[in-house]
Amino acid sequence: MKLKIHEAKNPKNKKPITIISDIKHNPQVIENLATKLKSKCGTGGYVEGKKIILNGSKTDQARKILEQEGFEF
Repeated sequence: MKLKIHEAKNPKNKKPITIISDIKHNPQVIENLATKLKSKCGTGGYVEGKKIILNGSKTDQARKILEQEGFEF
């Protein structure tokens, strides 16, 4: 499954965030994946629909973790 991952700035506080989108799983799987990413990256974040938003610039770390889980980019 191909995912999109990119960085942006939080519109509220202008700090960097990492956005992982195009996740084609059910909400429970997305929540579990978000929990795993937040734990392994050592950051906070949340799920917004079919997107996972991580606080900070965590693109490289998240990409490595997701590749180990079998996702493609």
